[in-house]
Amino acid sequence: MNVFKIATLGTATAVLMGTTAMADGHACAITEGRVNIVGNEFPAIQSVAAAAIACASGIDAEANLTADHQKINLAGMSGNPAEYTSAVVANSSIVALINEDVVRPLDDLVAAYGQDIPARQLITVDGKVMAVAFMANAQHLVYRSDVLEQIGMDAPTSYEGVLEAAEAIRAAGIMESPVGGAYAAGWNLAEEFVNMYLGTGGAFFETGTASVSINNEDGVEALEMMKALTAYMNPDYLTHDSNATSAEWEAGNVALMNMWGSRTGVLMDDEGSEMAVYSNTVAGGPLTVGDSGNAASTLWWDGWTVAKNISDGAMSFLKAEYTILLVFVIAVAAILGYAGQYGQSQGNGGSPLIALSFVLGAFCSALAGFIGMKVATKANVRTTNAARTGLGQALEVAFAGGSVMGMGVVGLGVLGLSVLFLVYGQMFGLDTSEKLTRVI
Repeated sequence: MNVFKIATLGTATAVLMGTTAMADGHACAITEGRVNIVGNEFPAIQSVAAAAIACASGIDAEANLTADHQKINLAGMSGNPAEYTSAVVANSSIVALINEDVVRPLDDLVAAYGQDIPARQLITVDGKVMAVAFMANAQHLVYRSDVLEQIGMDAPTSYEGVLEAAEAIRAAGIMESPVGGAYAAGWNLAEEFVNMYLGTGGAFFETGTASVSINNEDGVEALEMMKALTAYMNPDYLTHDSNATSAEWEAGNVALMNMWGSRTGVLMDDEGSEMAVYSNTVAGGPLTVGDSGNAASTLWWDGWTVAKNISDGAMSFLKAEYTILLVFVIAVAAILGYAGQYGQSQGNGGSPLIALSFVLGAFCSALAGFIGMKVATKANVRTTNAARTGLGQALEVAFAGGSVMGMGVVGLGVLGLSVLFLVYGQMFGLDTSEKLTRVI
């Protein structure tokens, strides 16, 4: 089995088995390949990534889950080999990866390892499976039942009801800013507009065309409702993404908010908030706006992709090289040890310990090669990404990455000599020139 296939199957099996393991508890064990996952930091995604990594036994497996995942996943999957073998994506974030041709179709892998995955979880583009979804996600109302009980109101089902409840909460002196929302300028704010616009019943495009059609009465209605809600939000609402909004909730500063389902579970546990908060946190349904009857929410999926350029060629080369060198090192060390022992017996100043010195030197050299190859592989990805902005930046990254090998060889060489000097100095002493000569 070639290197590409081993690495790909290792990642794919971890991905698919990690997904199904979350669903039905199936055990799994991956012993070949490499798994490196990039994705968002949502608690649900952390759980799934942990399950996938648990499938990888005895191989290099790690995950980089961060809010900045969309800034690094494309660059991290563009190299050859790709730094990340799999990206956790959603409706929007998969588009760039497909457009840049850095993820591969999964049809063959699904056929081999995912026969039990329901068809509804297979994300198909142009007839090819490009991702495997493990979670559906949407935004819905989250409310504090104790606060609503204090003002004598039921949980609202519409944004108009949210405004009414928010005014009552403020008037009662319970909270000054009782409404929360992921209104951070950029993607979050745009998503809130999309939700609200859908709730009004608006159409995004003119019928039969690709011409955007949001500058209309429905669009104005959506913006007016969003503006009305901000009057009951933290004044810094334009900086609040879902992380900041969740933190506001756990701090007990918010009683009503529109939040992702994947973020709701952790708001109901006892970590990070007082009992009065988590014990009264309740998830409701999606809200409506106006009289259209449409839910002001969008359905999203989160799923796995597999990088197109997966290869452990560099590490496989080192493994093959070191296997051959091991035989050479053992043979030469045996010869040197015998020669040193013979010289010592003849009174020529030899020592069998020269074999130990040779083995330690070989180990330091091999370690420098391993570190250098790992860094060089990762530097390739970063150099490719830096080249997007200019050759100067790419040269800086490439030079820094390449210098690791040189510095590693010199540094580990000096370290090895220092260790041997200290050990032999303790063994033979350094108080006379003869002893010092023997140690050297």
